[in-house]
Parts: sequence; C-alpha cells; structure tokens
Amino acid sequence: MSNPIEYAREGKLVTLTMNWPGAVNLMDADFIPSFRETLDRLEGEKDDIAGVILRSAKPTFFAGADLKMFLGMDRSDPQALFDLIEGTKAELRRIEKLGKPVVAVIEGSALGGGFEVALACHHRVVVDHPKTQLGMPEVTLGLLPGGGGVTRMVRHLGVQAALPFLLEGKLMRPAELAELGLAELAPDAEAATRQALAWIEANPVPVKPWDQKGYKIPGGKPYTPALAQLQIAAPAMLLARTKGTLPAPEAVLSAAVEGAQVDFDTASRIESRYLTRLVLHPVSRNMIGTLFLGMNEIKAGAGRPKDVPKFRVQKLGILGAGMMGAGIAYAAATKGIDVVLLDTEQSKAEKGKAYSEGLLDKGLKRGKVSEERRAETLGRIQPTTRFEDLEGCDLIIEAVFEDPDIKADVTRKAEPMLREGGLYASNTSTIPITDLAQASQNPARFIGLHFFSPVDRMQLVEIIRGRETSDESVAHALDFAAQIGKVPIVVNDSRGFYTSRVFGQYVNEGAAMLAEGIPAAVIENAALQAGMPVGPLAVLDEVTLTLPLHVEASAKKAGAEPKERHPGLAVLERMVDLGRTGRSAGKGFYDYPEGQPKRLWSGLKDLSPQQGRGEYDLQELRDRLLYAQAVDAAHVAETGVLTEGRDLNVGSILGLGFPVWTGGAHQFIEFVGREQFVQRARELAARHGSRFEPPAGLLKGTDLQEGQYAGLGE
Repeated sequence: MSNPIEYAREGKLVTLTMNWPGAVNLMDADFIPSFRETLDRLEGEKDDIAGVILRSAKPTFFAGADLKMFLGMDRSDPQALFDLIEGTKAELRRIEKLGKPVVAVIEGSALGGGFEVALACHHRVVVDHPKTQLGMPEVTLGLLPGGGGVTRMVRHLGVQAALPFLLEGKLMRPAELAELGLAELAPDAEAATRQALAWIEANPVPVKPWDQKGYKIPGGKPYTPALAQLQIAAPAMLLARTKGTLPAPEAVLSAAVEGAQVDFDTASRIESRYLTRLVLHPVSRNMIGTLFLGMNEIKAGAGRPKDVPKFRVQKLGILGAGMMGAGIAYAAATKGIDVVLLDTEQSKAEKGKAYSEGLLDKGLKRGKVSEERRAETLGRIQPTTRFEDLEGCDLIIEAVFEDPDIKADVTRKAEPMLREGGLYASNTSTIPITDLAQASQNPARFIGLHFFSPVDRMQLVEIIRGRETSDESVAHALDFAAQIGKVPIVVNDSRGFYTSRVFGQYVNEGAAMLAEGIPAAVIENAALQAGMPVGPLAVLDEVTLTLPLHVEASAKKAGAEPKERHPGLAVLERMVDLGRTGRSAGKGFYDYPEGQPKRLWSGLKDLSPQQGRGEYDLQELRDRLLYAQAVDAAHVAETGVLTEGRDLNVGSILGLGFPVWTGGAHQFIEFVGREQFVQRARELAARHGSRFEPPAGLLKGTDLQEGQYAGLGE
C-alpha cells in the first residue's frame, strides 16, 4: 500500500497531507509504518528544509484511533498492545524532536488521537469554523488519551487546568483552544497557511518547553501545597460521580498526577500502561461496542429500508404545546424547520413557544446563540389553535394527553391537512400504534415517534412500526430523526414498546423494595452504586406516581395485564391515596421544601410493617434493579418487539439511563455470560417473583444459528 501521507516539497518547505483511504484519517494499523516512513525522509532531508506543514485532505483533520482495531486485540497478550501504543507515541515524539518547525494546520475537527497528533506538532493554526470540535473524548468510551494526550496537556496547562479536558472529555471550539494558548486562529485555510509559514520563519529551531532545561509544569508539581489538596479531594469527588463503576476517570487522574512527578518520557510510559489496562478492561469494550460502534451504525442509517428516496421535512405540525410538544418544536426549529404548534387555547400554544424562547435566552447568555439565530429560530415557530394552519405539513406529530379517544379526535382533524405523501406520527409512550392508527385514513403512513423529556437534551427517539406501517414510512421517520439530530431505534408495535415497558420494571422494583421494608435511602443509593443516574423513587416522583398505575389500567382494559401483579404497584396506590403523587404535586417519595434541596419523606417508614428491619444485601438490591430491566429487555427481544442487540443497548442507555459501564441492557447479559445470567435471574425469581424469570430462548441463542438472540451483541 502507498503511504497515505502525501509528501510535497516546494523549496525548503515540506507539506505533509494526510489522506487515508476511506472517509477519515485514522490511527489504524498503517499509522506507525506511514509516519515512520515519512519521518525517516524528513530526518534525512532536514538539513535542507526550513519547516513542515501538516494538514489533511479530508473535511476533518484526523478522526483518532481505530477502535475496532483495539477491540480486536488479544486480551491474553497485553505486552503486544503496550508495544503498539509505545510505537505510535515514538513516531509522535520524533515530530517533537525533529529540530525543524512542524505546524499543524487544522481545517476541521481533530478528536482523540487526531488531537494528540496536533499536540505533538510545535505549533497549531486552526481555522475558526463554528462546527469544528477539538479535544480528547476518550474517557467517555472507557479509555484515556494515551497517545501523549494526558502527558502533553498536563505540561501545557498544569494538572489542575488540564483535568476538565481529560476527566470529562470536554470538547472545545477553535476560539477556546486559542484562549488556552494551544493554537492560533485563522479565518480560512489560506490565512492559516500564511500564518503557519510566518511561525516557521520566526521559529527556525523549535524545542518543546518540556525538553528545555529548567522547565516547570504550570501550577507546580503534585506535591506543592495547592495540588496536594487537589490530590486529597479529587479522588473523593471522582468516586462521588462514578460510584466506582467507571475505571477510566480514575486511570486518567492517576496518569496525570503520577506523570507530573517525572520526566516527559517516563510520564508517557506511565500513560501507556494505564491505556493498556483500560483497552483490555471489559468495561471499555462494553462502552466502545455500544457508545461508539453501535451508535455510529445507527447514525449511519443501519436498519433503514433500502431503495426509499430521502424524506426532508420543511414544515412540521405539532399537536399539543405541553412540555413534550414544546420540546419537539424547539428541536425542529433549531434545525431550520418551520413549526406550527397547535393547542386548544392560544395562551397554551404561546406558552409552548415560550419554552423555546427560554432555552434560546440561556444560550444567548452563555454565548452559544447569537441574537440573529435566536430571532430566526423563534420566527419559525407559529403558535395557533387553528387546524387550518397545518395545511401543507410534511409531517404532523400528535403529542396530546395519553387518552386514545383524544388522540383519535385530533388525528381525524389534523391528518387531512398533510401534504400529499405526508407522514402522521403519534408521540405516545405506551399505547399501541396499531390501535391509534384505526383513526387514520392512511394507516400505512401512520407511525410512532416517541421522544423523551426534556427533548432538547435527550438524544433518543423510538420509532414504532404499527401493523400496517409501510417500510417507506419507517425510512422517512428515520430521515426526520437524523434531520433534527436524534438517535433513532426502530421498535415493532406492542404495549409499552421497549423503553416505557422496561422503565416500568425499574421504578416498580424500587417501590417493591420499599414495601419489603428496605429503607428508601438504601434503595436510592443501591441504584446509584449500580450505575443508574437517578434512583427509582426519585424518577417516580418526576414522572408522577400515577403513571405506572395508569399504564396498568390501560393494559387491563386491553386484556394485556401480566399474570402476576407487580408488588410495587400497591405502594404506589397507597402513596396516591395519601395525595403524594410526585414532584408536580409538591410531594411524593420526596418532600420539596421551597428554597431547599429535596429530601426523602419521613413518612416512608410507615409504608411497610417491615420498615427498618435492617436485613438486606446491597449486592442483591443492585442486581434486582439491573436484572429487572435486563430480563425484560430479553423478553422484548424474544417476542420480536426489538431484536437488534445494537438497538437494545443504545435504547437502554439513552432512554432508560441503563449504566454505561455495562454497554446496555443486552450487553449486560453478554458481559455476565448467558448461563450465569440465567442462573442468577432464576435465583432472583425464586426469591422475589416470576418477573425475574428469563425467557426460554436466552440460552438457546448461545448457538448463533438459533433463536431470536442469534448474533446479538457480537
């Protein structure tokens, strides 16, 4: 294979243009030989060159490491992985020690390993484009910036200033990078080249600061008084945030602090050792498989019916201007879509528009939204009470109260307003789409679009295919989700679909524990220690305690209630009888004193005669909360509601808050091991009820030629 780094020399200037085959430049198996060959030539000619510009032939500068290659590494041979990491860094170190100025001209995003390549250069000039992102998000995938990122950022900024970019994977815009002194801005590519040439001329023999005698890390070494306090506080703060479920942040902190106490090359080896450990850790493999590979497959259109022309929404109708409808309006308007926001009263419709105004005002104060963009976005939202204003809509989304009769009424009124070939969707979270489509004149163009609240922050959209929904409608719904920047999963029709159904298992299990006498604080903390972002009782307060009871009543009405009633529902009934229905009522499992943090209601101890018995196994509580969801996700797959492991995983993390360390509800089963999972689930079923009984097909699926599970999670 020819070298993907194009070498062009004009006089005493060398321009290296990275042009990997494929869509992006990638730190893959060809990276080391390509850079080695290029640097061999540069070193051979360095006496006759003045400087080097490193740039990209792609819209992005460099996309980072090939994570598929990492996943394919032999876990039994950590030395081979360590040597690969060290070999990559050795080539970047040669750039630093070339003795001639090397300037990175960055015309697009540089993330992860790509940002580390830029950091190894002596200087960086970045084109100031609002969509350009820069930084090292490795920690969000269970890794650390192990191509020199930790070591160089600490030496550029100091331990304390570097940690937010390393521990949180915080990304930057070009102006932020320039403010940190890590680059200079250029208005366009031509100016960037001129600025790079000027820097080369002004710095003929550059030496990195840490290679100069007398260099001191900004802010001092970790044993200085100020940083000694940080070393005491930071691990505790980290543990409070991760609950010990994520090894990467701890490794980042260790590599940063330990590396700051030694010379550059020793610090780099320390960083490599931590990266080796993380790459081979099952948590990173879980996270990469779902949050990177699975997510990218979905965003690339995996599962979209083929040979269907692309669908683009220019005018969107939304029925219902409550929080959900208002959130959808904001998500669409910010992407350039004209929105008709309809409600029964003009004041309600105006209030729905005001929700967008509030979000835009916050963005304006933070400098993320311009006055022009604010006005433009608000101008796209038309609040109204007139169904006639929906005339010509490409898509209408119904987001009214969860009552089939109300939904049927607005469907009959709004659907005729669609343009020819338009799509009609319901935002229902539980009612089968096939049932709702009975009110439609064209069930083939009727689909479910289940958004999550708050829409402006939640990425997931469940696309629900009714019995008569056409492939074309599914493709068009996927196109709309992509248009507004959401992550879609396609679910076959059933009561509760996927996320609402599994969510109910989580919150009901928390209520059942309360009935057993488990202290509420223990329940909430067990959930957090398992990796859930919020405890089940706190979540119930947010969605209102009447919701699970309403879902049960609807299922009973449709003849679809489970054989065994969930024991947590009796607790919810008792709370509702007491008038404690959740946060919206000012009281639920928690009290909400004005001007003070919420606190667990002291009366919870009276909900069970066993309250305060003092007998519980914390690991069992954690298992119950995770297995309740994973077992139900397995039933979802068994019944064909959703059978892609990728979608089960992404949907559970984005829609349910299932712990990221697991890689998702399905990957959790693979992580535990199917036989072990089934055994543990049956133990829980014997002690706590049939809701923990795993589906019969789960172990059959071990043979990849059989069962609904064949190939899932691979």
